[in-house]
Formats: sequence, structure tokens, C-alpha cells
Amino acid sequence: MTPPRRRSGPPPVRVGALVGTLVDHTSPPRRRLDLVPHHAHAEHSRRRLLVVAVVLIAVFGLVVYKLADLQVLNPTRYHDVGVQQRVRVQTLAADRGTIYDRNGTELAFSVARRSVFVDPGSVDPDSITESARQLAAVVGVDAITIEDAMRADNRFGYIARHVDDDVAAEVEALGLPGVGLIHEPTRVTPSGDLASSIVGLTDIDGNGLSGVEMQYADDLTGTPGRLVLEQNPSGRTISVGEHQLVPAQQGRDVHLTLDRSMQFETERILGAQVDAVGAKGGIAVVMKPDTGDILAMASMRTDPDTGEVEVDANNAAVTTSYEPGSVMKVVTAAGALENDLVTPDSVMGVPDSMQICDSTFTEHDFHGAVSWPVSKIIEQSSNTGTIKLAQLLGRDEVHRYLRAFGFGEPTAVSFPNEQSGQVAEPDDWWCSSMGTIPIGQGVSVTPLQMLMAYNTVANGGVYVAPRLVQSTTDADGVDHVVPVDQGRRVVSEQTADELNLVLRGVVKDGTGKKAAIDGYTVAGKTGTSRKPQPGGGYTDVNGVTQYMATFVGFVPAEAPTLSVIVIIDEPSREGIFGGTVAAPAWSRIAEAGLQRYSVPPPATDGPAARVEVATIEDVPDTPDGLSADGDPLPVVSADGRVRAVPAGEEAPASTTSAGSNASGATASSTGSAGATGTGTTGTGATGGRTSSSTATSPPTTAWRPPSSTTSSTRPPGSDGG
Repeated sequence: MTPPRRRSGPPPVRVGALVGTLVDHTSPPRRRLDLVPHHAHAEHSRRRLLVVAVVLIAVFGLVVYKLADLQVLNPTRYHDVGVQQRVRVQTLAADRGTIYDRNGTELAFSVARRSVFVDPGSVDPDSITESARQLAAVVGVDAITIEDAMRADNRFGYIARHVDDDVAAEVEALGLPGVGLIHEPTRVTPSGDLASSIVGLTDIDGNGLSGVEMQYADDLTGTPGRLVLEQNPSGRTISVGEHQLVPAQQGRDVHLTLDRSMQFETERILGAQVDAVGAKGGIAVVMKPDTGDILAMASMRTDPDTGEVEVDANNAAVTTSYEPGSVMKVVTAAGALENDLVTPDSVMGVPDSMQICDSTFTEHDFHGAVSWPVSKIIEQSSNTGTIKLAQLLGRDEVHRYLRAFGFGEPTAVSFPNEQSGQVAEPDDWWCSSMGTIPIGQGVSVTPLQMLMAYNTVANGGVYVAPRLVQSTTDADGVDHVVPVDQGRRVVSEQTADELNLVLRGVVKDGTGKKAAIDGYTVAGKTGTSRKPQPGGGYTDVNGVTQYMATFVGFVPAEAPTLSVIVIIDEPSREGIFGGTVAAPAWSRIAEAGLQRYSVPPPATDGPAARVEVATIEDVPDTPDGLSADGDPLPVVSADGRVRAVPAGEEAPASTTSAGSNASGATASSTGSAGATGTGTTGTGATGGRTSSSTATSPPTTAWRPPSSTTSSTRPPGSDGG
């Protein structure tokens, strides 16, 4: 059999195969069916259940935490939020306490004034410009400033504060949306700038900025109150809601020792003197030496632009210090007397000049080589004589007495920015300091400190700290008295009495004659000192030496009731000396005080009269110490000494003492100058005498001071009365 013939060329295409091929290329690949075991499905279900459980537990935990937060951790949070939305708390400002003088006269108090404010959220935005223009015309504030306040992103802003009542009425009449008025206290000083440097200032919010307003800010401010109200969303008060009122507690009233009338006279007289002598300024302080009460404290200045004399805003009596000059000589003399080195009658050689190291010290008036008693050295304000007293006393003792009299530390007044002055330690003294410091140069003090030294003499050797505040009165009317200082002894009564007599001589026969007051015995001292300049030295930029002129003392000398210090800063007319430009003002101020307090000239001399007459609040019309016939009774001190009878009176026979010297003091030493007396020593501040010995004639032999042992140099002072 013959096989079949094969065709040449490609094989024939079958229709079924072609369709299958097209389907394979155009259809998605078929999934392969895998057979999963049963246990795999169970594992997957467990995982899903675990995830669901974790989620449920977390949600439940959050719910529990939130419940704990609301119920346990912070149970009042949302309650407080609700309270804040409903409750309004308004702070009620406490009335500031009043400042009174010693007689209950108001020096500073608060009154209610209205202030204009704006609530920007309540202002009509379409009428801001017009509202600002209308308001500006009434309150006197720039319209642009008001417009800025009205557009501010807050709910409160001041427009004008403490406006007058007529201005407040006009603002109310405008009826501007968002503009309102609130009551605020403002400080008023009814006497203007009288005693302004002491009373001080407050800012517009009532905060003390200076003076007593600052020093007693905590007492004067008081405790603010609160008004609590519950309001609905529209701002209306809910009558049955929370309502609480905590009244503000008024600040304490402060009662000063100042006397407004005495302050007025002091400022008036001091200002007139500053103007009369063409001075840069002046300072005056009036005190009761026995209690330390400050009755007046004045600081005056000449306005450099207008030339008018005005009250200085700075209380210079305590906030500035100066080199006092010859008024410091009383401290040097006190040390020499207390240590029984000399008596008022001890005679010393007084040259016109003397050399200490490389410095020459001269007298203010040429007198040649003379021999003067210690009393005349002080009366004539001798520089060289005082330096000799200091050399006899010694450097350490001079320093010790300066500190004992209160120099170099602030006083008990504790006034804001009070200075302590500068008293260098002995080891820091210059070689020439034994010439400068004893005469009041090279040491700085405040005017109040200087007056306190003379108060110590007036008080019989006892330092009584100064007092500016008598008491404070709280909101319940209870007075809290600032006690009078009990005092500390600086020198013996004998030394103080001898200095008292010497200081009387300064006014009667020495450099302080212009401080005299008719009918009264004045004790005091003059001082003239060169004024240190900011750049160093004692000459200003024009090469001119400027001076400070001082007079300080007390009256009546027999029974000191008033003490006064007057300082004239840079006098340009009528001279430069304390006895020329300061003493006349001192006399007028002291005389005004004597008249103000009806102080009669004492009929007796000494501590008995001092105690009885020195009470200003109740000065007796008829002084004690008189016999039935009107004659002065003899006054005998504890040590047996008989007091001197005031000048112009005849001493009863019983008061005559053979031991009295010509000046009325009893000498306390025997032999040569510098020898100690036979009296007891011990209770003075320096361990000095407490009683005197029988007087003998003062020595006339020449006295030679010890040589100075200090080193280095310093320009000397040249001081006089």
C-alpha cells in the first residue's frame, strides 16, 4: 500500500486551538486553589479576637481613667470652669491711710476721683472715629490715642484717670457705647508742697515713691476687699446666686512729730534767707532735744532756670552729707573735757598758723601769737587751738568721740535713702587728718546727725535718738505708739554743762552774736566749711571755692526746749561765714518756735529747769524754780555743784560758791593743763569723769602738744566762724 502524501508548508490551523490561545492571553490568570488546613483558620480567628479585646480594654481603661480624673483626681475642674463663667470677683481697693502732723492736722489723705475707661468689645466699630473725637474734646486726650484704645484687642483700657467731677459729668452725658467711669482713690496734700520732701509722693496707683509714703507703705496701703457676684450669660446678676462681700481694710494712719505751723515758719524764714544771700539752697531742722521729736525739717533750693526759691523735693537733712566745719569743734572739746585733759579755763598758746606734716593750718582772722582759755578757743572758733586740743586727746580718742556722738551711722529715723556720713577708721587717716578732722574737714555728716550732737549737750550728755513718727493708728482705732528713745550717755553731765556755758559764750562774745534772741540765752556754734566738688578738691570748674555756712544750737540754754540747725549752701552775698549768713535765720526760726510753744525764759539754770520747761505740749505759764518771793531758788546737782544763775539776775546768797569760776562753771582739774582732776572717773562714754574736784586757779604755763605720728598728706581745711 502506498503511504499518504504529505503537504509541504505550515501545518493547518485549527479553529478551536486558536480560540483557546486567545482566551489564555486575554483572561487573567486563574488562581490556583490551595487547600488550607483547618487549624490555620482557627489561629486567624484567635488573632482577630485578641485585637478586638485589646481595643475594648484600652477604651474601657480610658473611660475608667476619665472617671477617676473627674471624680477623684480633679473633681472640681469643670465646676470651677462653670463658676468662672458665672461668678465675677471685683477687687475693692483699700483706702490709703492719712498722714497727720503732731496736732492731728492732715498732711496727706486720699479722696475718691473718677477715671474714664473703655471696653473695646462694647464699642460700636462703625462709630469709633466719631466717638474718639467727641471724647477727646471732653477729657483733653489726643483723639488718635483714644481711637487706638477703642480698637485694642482687650476688654479694658484707661482713657483718663482721676478727672474732675465736671469732666466726669460731661463724659456721662455723651453716653458713648463702651465708655464708662470707675471710682479710684487719689492722694491729696492740702498744704501744697509744705513738708513735701518728708511726706513724700505716690504714683497714680497710690504706691509710695518717696518719703513717709514710701517708708510706711505697708502700713498706709491697707488690705484690699472683694465683691463676689453670680451673673447669667447676659451679664445680669442672679439674685439667688452667690453673693459675698469682704470689705477692704483701710490702711493705718501715720502721725508724725512734725508741727505744720512750725514747718511753715521754718520753710518761710529759710527760703527768705536763701534768697537774701543768693544761695544755692538751704537746710533747717527744728527739734525737741529731750524727746528727739523733729518739729520741722526744711530743704529749700533756688531754681537754676527761674531763680525762684522753692521747696526741694529731696529731704537733704538726711539724704545728703557735707563737711560741717567748725561746728564739729564741740566734739573735740567734749573729748578733751571729758577725759580731764583740760578745763574751760585752761590756757593754751594759740598761734596764727601751725604745720602738720606738709599742710599749714591758719586762723580765719589774724590775731598774732596769743594765749587763750579753752572756752575762748571755742568762742572764737580757733582752728589752731582746736587742733592742739585734738593732739592732746589723740587720734583714737578723737575717732571714738566722733562715733559716740553718732557720726558715721544712720540715725533711728531710717528715712528712705538716708546717708550715714563718713568717718574713716584711724588707720585710714591721712597724715594731716589730725588737723582737718577735729575742725570738721575730711569727715562728712548729715545735718540731722550734726544737730543730734548738740542735742546731746542740751540733754546733759545723753544722746536721745531722733523720732519722726509718733504713732500709727489701725483700722480699729488702736494707736501704736513709737516710743521715745531712753537715751545713752555720751559724756558726763559736768562736761555737758561746761560745754553749755562755753556755747553761750559763742553767742554772747564770739562768732555767733547774730544768733542772739532778746530775753533768752542762746547756746550754739558757727561753722564755715569748704564744699568738696564732684571732680575732687574744693574749687569748682571756674576755679572758685564754694562754702557751706552753718549755725547750730539750742534755746533757752538754761533749760533747752528747742534745738535748731541752719545750713546755707553756697551763699554769694552777705559773706560766707556761718555767723553771718546762717545765724540770723537761726535766730528768727528759734524765736518763732519759742513764740509758737509759749516758752518763757527760765528763771533757773540746770537739769531741773531743763526737764520742767522742755515739754512743748504743756509749757507752764509760770516756770517753777521760784521762791515765794519770786526769787530764783538755788539748784544743786547730784554732785553738789550749784548751777549758775541766768545773766541779768541777782543770785541769792545761798547760791554763791567760792568754787565757781568767772564763767559760771566749776573747774575740775588741778595743776597744769592736761592733768586729770581728783574727781571720780568712769561712766562717760569714754570712761571719763562723772564729777569735778575743788576748783583752783587755771594754769598759765605754756602747753606743748605731742608730735603727729601719722603718714601721707591731704590738703588742710581752713575753717572759721
